[in-house]
Parts: sequence; C-alpha cells; structure tokens
Amino acid sequence: MIPLIVDLETEWRGGQNQALLLLKGLYERGHAAELVAAHSSSLSHRAKKLGIYVHSVSRGLFRFRAASMIRSLLADGRVELVHANEAHAVTAAWLAISNRHLPFVVSRRVGYPLGKSWIAKKRYKRADCIIANSQWVADQAAASGAPRPKLRVVFEGAEIPAPLTPEQRAEARRRWRIPEGAPLLGCVGVLLPDKGQEWLIRALAELRKDFPEARLILAGEGPTRHELEKLAVELGAKDAVIFAGFVREVEKVYAALDVFLLPSFFEAFNNSLLAAMAYQIPSIAFRRGALTEIIEDGRSGLIVSGPDVGEITAAVKKILLDRDFAHLLGEFGRARICDNFSADHMVEKTLQIYEELLGSPA
Repeated sequence: MIPLIVDLETEWRGGQNQALLLLKGLYERGHAAELVAAHSSSLSHRAKKLGIYVHSVSRGLFRFRAASMIRSLLADGRVELVHANEAHAVTAAWLAISNRHLPFVVSRRVGYPLGKSWIAKKRYKRADCIIANSQWVADQAAASGAPRPKLRVVFEGAEIPAPLTPEQRAEARRRWRIPEGAPLLGCVGVLLPDKGQEWLIRALAELRKDFPEARLILAGEGPTRHELEKLAVELGAKDAVIFAGFVREVEKVYAALDVFLLPSFFEAFNNSLLAAMAYQIPSIAFRRGALTEIIEDGRSGLIVSGPDVGEITAAVKKILLDRDFAHLLGEFGRARICDNFSADHMVEKTLQIYEELLGSPA
C-alpha cells in the first residue's frame, strides 16, 4: 500500500507528532507511505531522518503549490490513498483530487465547528472518512455538519517508553537543579491563554505555603511567556518557576516530575498528557474537552473542574501526601495508555480504515 500523507503545518505540535508516528508505523508494517510537507518544517526534517520519502513544498500560495504537487504525484497511479492530516492539507488535497476516484481521508483534531462556507462543506463531503481523535471531537464535528456515517474515532497514540530508572530521575532533576526532596510539578505545551498555565503558577504559590520547596517547570514557548513570568514575580514565585522553553529531549522533563498537570480550557486531545501517563507520572487535568476520555478520575489520574486554585492545590496535595496513592495513579495511568492509547493502537486502527476504503486487506 502507498498512502500519501499531507501535512503543511510548519510548527511541531501534537498533530505532527501523530503524523510521524503513523508514517513510522506504516513503514514498519511494510507500507511505502510518502509525505507532502512544508519545506524546512520540523515534521519534514524528522521524517527524513527516519528515511521516509518527503516531498517538500515551499511557502507562497502554499495550498495551491501543494495541490499542484499532489496532482503530479497522483499522475502515475502509484498512490492509492490520500490522507490530509491538518486543515491546510485538507484544502490542498481536496483541490488535487476533487475529480479523481481516489480514497480521501481527513484527520480532525480540533473541537471547533466546521466552517460554513461552501468550500468547507465540499471538502468534508468529498472525504471518504473523517478520523476524529476523540469522541468529543467527533460529536463536535457532527453537530456542525460533518456526515456522521463518515466519522470514525481513532485515539491519538503515544510511544510506550521503558519505565524510568532512579538514575534517570536523579540525572533529570540535576539538569533542572531541583533540590533533593523538593516536589516538582510540570506541564508540557505551547504557552497560550487557553492552555491555562497561569493557574499552575497561582496554585504553586498557594502550595508553597505547605511545601516551601515546591517547584514548577513549564516546558514550551508561546506568546504568553512574558505575562506568565510577570505573574510568577507578582506572586513571589519567580525562583520556583522554571521556564524551560522548547525542550527537544522532553523525556528529561517527564523523568524529573512528581506531578504532571494539564490546565487546558479547550482540548480535543493531548499528546503531552499521554506521554506523562506513559512515563507513569501521576497526572491532573481539567474537566474540559476530551480529557475525561483519557483519564479515569481517581484511578488513572485526577480530574479537577477547572481554574480553581483551591481545587488544583488540593489535588496536588493528595498526590504528594500519599505515596501509595501516587504510585497507583502512575501505575494505572501507564496501563491505560498501553491498553488504549499506544502508537501501535493508533497505527493499526488507521490502517484498518485504509484497508476498508481500498476494499481489501493490505
């Protein structure tokens, strides 16, 4: 099978991580998948390092250039299926295959309503399958006009790491200069208003009344960094908040943590939460979007209602004060990822859809 994956996003986010995991998984299963990606994008670079065949598209009339490239790649009949991984790719792929009898798959990774323009409607009408990364996203898409029979839920997946060793934990905590015995909270993600990192800083300031050595690491860059740094100063937590920026070896963040927190207000799914749970880190998330599809409250993690400092702080204390409970949360969290949200599970479910659309097993 030769599927063509199209992703024109220039930044590295969860969707691009999933595209790379899918390409890697298809290659491992003997399928010569190819990728159309933005020139010099993170996805393009990482895919090339894995030996994946990448067709690069330069900026400027981006989607039209990509559509032209896709049309040329389809000319010889090698490509059996086109899979658009994000919004720009959906338009480019639709323009390229609108008059061709070729299976067209669209990934839907956001909970926003579908566009109401005739172009938006025609793109999703042309799709043979719309893969939603959660049931919540599928419901949101259906409510705004996506054809329900075409919607399929395939949860995003995480690679399952080996269990962390005490040596790895000690090394990671030295890297971030965390004193022995000091509780370390953490969050991995873009610094944006709807990602809610300010509530972690507020909760940390409250937590330090009982745990004066507690620290918080925020791994990621984004437009709210200056405001978050200012807030940490205002709350007297300047030296307790580590703004790590973009961390390429993000496993060095997870290895150091005692608690992972995801305070996002609007989340279709979240790769960082999957990774933290896979690393057996006790995790806390807001009751928003699809996050309750990942965490079973009280068993594989904790769910708090939202931006409530007292509630967030109480959840963290529950983990820090009860080591047995923290261990069980981490253990069941990792098991939940292995059983339901592994990269292998995601690849197999996607491959099953490809086979159904092509009419026979690959």
